[in-house]
Amino acid sequence: MAALLVAGLLSACSTVSAPPRVAQAPQPVPAPVAPLPDAQSPIKVAVLVPLSGQSAAIGQAMLDAAQMALFDMAGDQLQLLPRDTKGTPSGAADAARQALAEGARLIIGPLFAADVAAVRPIAQNAGVDVLAFTNDATQAGNGTYVLGFVPADQVGRVAGYARSRGVTRFTVLAPRSPYGDAVVNALQAIGPRLGTMTTQVERYDPAVTDLSVPAKQVAQVTPQPQAVMLAEGGQRAQGIAQALAANGVQPQQVKLLGTGLWDDSSQGALGQEPALVGAWYAAPAPQTRARFESQFEQVYGRKPPRIATLAYDATSIAAVLTRSGGPVPFDRMAMTNPNGFEGLDGLFRLRADGMVERGLAVMEITPTGSRVVDPAPPSFEFLGQ
Repeated sequence: MAALLVAGLLSACSTVSAPPRVAQAPQPVPAPVAPLPDAQSPIKVAVLVPLSGQSAAIGQAMLDAAQMALFDMAGDQLQLLPRDTKGTPSGAADAARQALAEGARLIIGPLFAADVAAVRPIAQNAGVDVLAFTNDATQAGNGTYVLGFVPADQVGRVAGYARSRGVTRFTVLAPRSPYGDAVVNALQAIGPRLGTMTTQVERYDPAVTDLSVPAKQVAQVTPQPQAVMLAEGGQRAQGIAQALAANGVQPQQVKLLGTGLWDDSSQGALGQEPALVGAWYAAPAPQTRARFESQFEQVYGRKPPRIATLAYDATSIAAVLTRSGGPVPFDRMAMTNPNGFEGLDGLFRLRADGMVERGLAVMEITPTGSRVVDPAPPSFEFLGQ
């Protein structure tokens, strides 16, 4: 397996000084022709993140995580080219052109779907692949890999676990939004393989504040579903669970299920809502990420956003392939190794269609946090793939 050796690198990180922090991306003078790489020179990889504008704090954290991975794993073989996307498609396009003019052979980022859409054709024309942080599956393909946490794997994993516990009838509650569409489509698509049915789909305006209306629609159905999938996180998930319980959908009889939106401690403790205690969701196993988050806070003096692990893992892929890939380190056969990689977010692999498959654990909400009830698979062989 082309493993990222996360355990070793994190233990090493705890014994060394912090990597240099880039407070602001340099502004290079664009060259008309990208320089040819020298055999002795490091491989250049662009990191496109917003370092100015409304999302600058997230962008800086992503860059900091990338530099931790560079410091832990790459040595002198890899050089990062941080470039500010300004959080806009035009800024992302300019940043990509600058980095490619300087000889970048892989692009890590950008963060937002619209920015990825602006970068994709530029990267394709240059023959350079993109490891994007977006979770918009429509951006995948033709050398662009969507590293963000898309709902399909999460929905399939938790629905499969529920099926193993006897659940065959599902209801889904989802806002009328692209994310809600993705959750509904994923649950319906996996039904034939699992031998399950989605017997009810309730959609609602994502801006609605009174969540009792969709909850009542679920409660009035006879017979009640065995499980309800909620396409919400944080306080919205708590509110819907409370409304369901108030209308007679009791968690003792109807299992509540969630998505990766629940896998974010910054949204508050979901277990503070009694109706969510015992609910299940699928997410990367938390142990390795917890060590990274602790180390990040020790190095930079603040907690990282949840998606900072994507920047670390993407940079680690670049480092691993640089060490082992020879003159063409980012060959697509190497990028899409079917055995995958082991990163901060667990087992994952890049597919030829640009999507990312993840080996996820099933988590259960408790009053004091979440616990693993079904561990993540140790390899893709355990998934029968």
